[in-house]
Amino acid sequence: MGDQRKADYLEAADVEPNQWDSHPSDAELEETVENLEDHGFEVEVVADADAALEFVQDEIPDGASVMDGHSTTLEEIGFMEHLHEGDHEWENLHEHVFSIDDDEARAAARRDAQTADYFLGGANAIARTGALVAADASGSRVGAYPFAAKHLLVVAGVNKIQKDVETARKRLRDYAYRLEDERSQDAYGAPSAISKELVYHRERTEGRTTVVLVEETLGY
Repeated sequence: MGDQRKADYLEAADVEPNQWDSHPSDAELEETVENLEDHGFEVEVVADADAALEFVQDEIPDGASVMDGHSTTLEEIGFMEHLHEGDHEWENLHEHVFSIDDDEARAAARRDAQTADYFLGGANAIARTGALVAADASGSRVGAYPFAAKHLLVVAGVNKIQKDVETARKRLRDYAYRLEDERSQDAYGAPSAISKELVYHRERTEGRTTVVLVEETLGY
């Protein structure tokens, strides 16, 4: 993302941050956590970006292979900088994938990286009823979420929390997508698209998926 910032795209995207980035009440946050846990997700609530990064660092053991799907939130908490420049003993699959010059070989490596020991990403919205909503243009992020990755860490600001799945999907369409479309055109010279959308209702493998809820406004 470099020096691209969410604030740069608000006007062009014609979105309403006051509507879609408000924080839940304490009771609503508690309801969200309880419902996510009832649906098989591990949940960690942290105060800020620094605490989120510390939690993620502690959660990933030395020697684990690590891959990420593009996430503004991961950049904002400092995870991407730490992955590429920090003091860790992880296998950095992101660096490996994007060091490959050949397009076909790089695409094959990206597919293989979906099965990382730890895959990290964000969510476009979270329903208080206990579901995650995320979408991509290519599927290179959400492809790992439901099954491929051994462990999944989803980091999201509490501004992503919405009352139910339909409202969460509306946040995706009317807010997150519009901002990402502007960012994509700026970064890549091409529009984005909601090509592959995941509504992640339940995790049935104990301990596989952890949702880190950060009590700050983060991401799109």
